[in-house]
Amino acid sequence: MADTLRTDAPAESFTAPTKSLWRQIEPAALGTGSIVLLLIVWEALPHLVALSAGTKMFFTTPSRVGVTLWNMMVTGTLWAPLGVSAAGFGIGLLLAIVVGLPLGVLLGRSRTLNAMFDPFITAFNATPRLVFLPLLMLWFGLGVWSKVVIVFIGALFPILINTYEGVRNADKLLINVVRSFGASEWDVARLVVVPNALPYIIAGLRLAIGRAVLGVVVAEFFGAEQGLGVVMVQAASRYQVDIVFAGLVVFAVLSLLMTGLVRLLENRLSRWRPQRLGE
Repeated sequence: MADTLRTDAPAESFTAPTKSLWRQIEPAALGTGSIVLLLIVWEALPHLVALSAGTKMFFTTPSRVGVTLWNMMVTGTLWAPLGVSAAGFGIGLLLAIVVGLPLGVLLGRSRTLNAMFDPFITAFNATPRLVFLPLLMLWFGLGVWSKVVIVFIGALFPILINTYEGVRNADKLLINVVRSFGASEWDVARLVVVPNALPYIIAGLRLAIGRAVLGVVVAEFFGAEQGLGVVMVQAASRYQVDIVFAGLVVFAVLSLLMTGLVRLLENRLSRWRPQRLGE
């Protein structure tokens, strides 16, 4: 029969087309190129434009920032404050993941729990995190725990809300099929709901990393005695712009590293998904 499906077609015809080398490296090449171009323009700016003496007090170049950052690493003045900031960031983000993921799954699967917690989640998510800082300083002091709580509050809601949306948008037909085979609620969540919600969860983690870094910076700017943010504030008060930019670079690198780890995790966990044409 002319319209019979041919089963003897070569297996290669069913596989996704392989990407060219340029398509594979294009995002990294364009991103790196734009950063290099920005640094070149920034470095050349004082040679192209005459800056006044007052402006020079607030201006620096990438080469000076690099030398300052290297000196901070060699002399060890970077590691102690970075360790304090990293501890607040890591503990707060970990607590947000531990609380946000299971709570998002529960709220997505239970209309009763969702109705009970939704007013609190909406109110706290819409409230700027900075307004909690004075209260947290009174309760937890100027140490690391006020910083941890600010990071936790900032990172919790992106993870919680994205997990909730992912669970709510899980494939209902697949859930009914699994249930028809006698699966328990735990099996439905483990086999269908959480795998379907993975893209939402990963998106929530990416947002949470940015909020967590912001929480560390805000807490150290306004209510801490130790940390990289405190070093930046003290340097700004002494017009040491190089040190301020060095701290900014460290926070940016920390964010990029954490986002890269999340992307690696996303690629590893989403291998089972069919690849779309053009990706």
